[in-house]
Amino acid sequence: MTTSLRKNRKKRGHVSAGHGRVGKHRKHQSGRGNAGGQHHHRIMMDKYHPGYFGKVGMRHYHLNKNQYHCPIVNIDKLWALVGEEARTAAAADKTVAAVIDVTKFGIFKVLGKGELPKQPVVVRAKFVSKLAEAKIKAAGGCVQLVA
Repeated sequence: MTTSLRKNRKKRGHVSAGHGRVGKHRKHQSGRGNAGGQHHHRIMMDKYHPGYFGKVGMRHYHLNKNQYHCPIVNIDKLWALVGEEARTAAAADKTVAAVIDVTKFGIFKVLGKGELPKQPVVVRAKFVSKLAEAKIKAAGGCVQLVA
């Protein structure tokens, strides 16, 4: 933008250029960023950001996330893992129950949300919730825990 179009041209001759005589237009009067959160900005931090300072819970030294890695699947998505054609093939053959090993898909735990089709299925998983196990058994299937 050219100088002639700047707002400051109109302020020429007016001593403080719209920034006031008392407060003065200074650089960072109250500190940069979040400075003073426990000092001169305490009221603002307590009012609008309660709990910002301090700690909560226990320390976990040498945290390895892979020890807590436990992907889940709900029983309404069980058949989606193997595909619709596998389900129809399993429904056609009544002599043997279909086996779904969720660990092959990188899933460790089976949870009980949703409904299962009324056909027997053997579910292999590391962990299974009580509700999931009850619904699988109600559909005529069973659960096998694998290491």
